[in-house]
Amino acid sequence: MSSITTVNPATGEDIETYQQLSKDDAFAKVEACHKAFTEWKLRSLEDRAEVIKGLGKALRDNKEELAQLMTREVGKLIGDSRDEVELCAAICDYTAANGPKELADEQRDPNNAARGIVTYSPIGVVYGIQPWNFPAYQVIRYAIASLMAGNGVLLKHSSLCTGSGLMIEKIFKDAGLPENLFTVLVIDHDTSDEIIEHDKVRGVTLTGSDGAGRHIGEKAGKAIKKTVLELGSNDAYMVLEDADLDKAAEVCAQARLYNNGQTCINGKRFIVTDKVYDAFLEKFVARFEGVELGDPTDENSDMGPMSSSDLRDDLQDQVDKSVKNGAKIACGGSVPDKKGAWYPATVLTDVAPGQPAYDDELFGPVASVIRAKDDEDAMRLANDSRYGLGGGILCGDTERAIELASKHFDTGMVYINTYGVADPSMPFGGVKNSGYGKEHGGFGVKEFVNAKAIFVGAE
Repeated sequence: MSSITTVNPATGEDIETYQQLSKDDAFAKVEACHKAFTEWKLRSLEDRAEVIKGLGKALRDNKEELAQLMTREVGKLIGDSRDEVELCAAICDYTAANGPKELADEQRDPNNAARGIVTYSPIGVVYGIQPWNFPAYQVIRYAIASLMAGNGVLLKHSSLCTGSGLMIEKIFKDAGLPENLFTVLVIDHDTSDEIIEHDKVRGVTLTGSDGAGRHIGEKAGKAIKKTVLELGSNDAYMVLEDADLDKAAEVCAQARLYNNGQTCINGKRFIVTDKVYDAFLEKFVARFEGVELGDPTDENSDMGPMSSSDLRDDLQDQVDKSVKNGAKIACGGSVPDKKGAWYPATVLTDVAPGQPAYDDELFGPVASVIRAKDDEDAMRLANDSRYGLGGGILCGDTERAIELASKHFDTGMVYINTYGVADPSMPFGGVKNSGYGKEHGGFGVKEFVNAKAIFVGAE
């Protein structure tokens, strides 16, 4: 039987080894989750909400232990790990407070019956395949919405943060979530594909690359399973002519470097109008040059390591190919002579089509700066991507920025003069190769439900 060993990316040292489940053992867990679902679905919305509120409290009660483990497993700054657990608890609070009214029966007035009812019925077991960059949030984001809807939940977490997934499972169980209703599957990719085809699995959600999305979408599509896909991005942050450049440099640096540059909605392309290009670039590069790599468990560190040496090497290869095709390194750009998965804050200029820095997602602390002729050209360049997850506008005229965001920016999320990751009250999700489906904001709880129509005759 195969095993998984987690590794601390800051030191290169092994953390823990976990045995992977056989196909038969994994299928037994699917069956147990389905059985738990058949009882959970009968609980009232208010009962479910009360349990979910308790899960939020349990996450807060275990915040430090979970945060420390996440930082050991993937190199997140410890402050960011604590903030992540707090966000997860806030998602539980929001869902508990708003889920019952979002999922409440709706009365309709059909022409072919005396009255109509729309009831949001759970569909069954939802299978989530999640990445390592937010070991808790990626799980909570889909799991809590699915549980509120009355579904059972399976999790295949990234092998890099296996321990974090198992800790969340224990926290939920200890907090009173029914046995087997939330189940972690420590499995390989082949077994995962067979889980998708299991007749007790009714929905599949993935956060990952667009390549992974194509694979999972194809497997689920062949099995006629509903999917939500949150995939790659190449988010553009536009710096327009009337932007406050000090503010723009601060926001754009945060947008690129948050979570060690490993976030799907990090800013990645920074499209700057010619009129302010030189002044912005000077301020932007100065901020990157001031970032020091440090122990992620030290609260004073500016930036930790990447999550693994393999992913760090992939990033370096993308930088090298971009430079070979005409990009220039303004700062950073090479692997430091240091044990662990470290990479410096890096700025590339002269970024153009045909370079990975323009065309693809650079999942690490590398910013691509692109010069635009004017504000209109900046908007064109921002949309010149196969991705459409998020993006930003740095602009003095807020109302103009809102109009650009609502009418022209072809993405699922837009940040104006600020940067953020997610909020429980706002929808999260993208378009184009960034996937489909929404989470949060009242949308996530309805992704994996059956909006069932009930027609009632005259009484």
